[in-house]
Amino acid sequence: MANPFAKTRKTEQPYAIYRAGDMTWHVLKTYKQPSSEGKDPYARWFVAAKSAATWGSFELGDTYAAEVERYGTLVAAEPTWLEAYGIRKEYLPAPAEYIAKA
Repeated sequence: MANPFAKTRKTEQPYAIYRAGDMTWHVLKTYKQPSSEGKDPYARWFVAAKSAATWGSFELGDTYAAEVERYGTLVAAEPTWLEAYGIRKEYLPAPAEYIAKA
């Protein structure tokens, strides 16, 4: 099975959004299939990250998926993301809906 999140997206169209305090990560690409990330502590995601340290602007780069999941809270995701990562939530907005409200 191919990785459903292997195609890089624009910052405004992420697969998922995580937040921790003033830190925000927009997940734009994953390098591995979700099923194999849990076995690899060095699995990376390509993200657009924003915080007070970036003066409120997004900076692009790779980060460890485990760090985002450990420190961040999932605040928006596409249904395919929720299904692939086995996340069961009653309601979670799509990234476009979350960004429009922000």
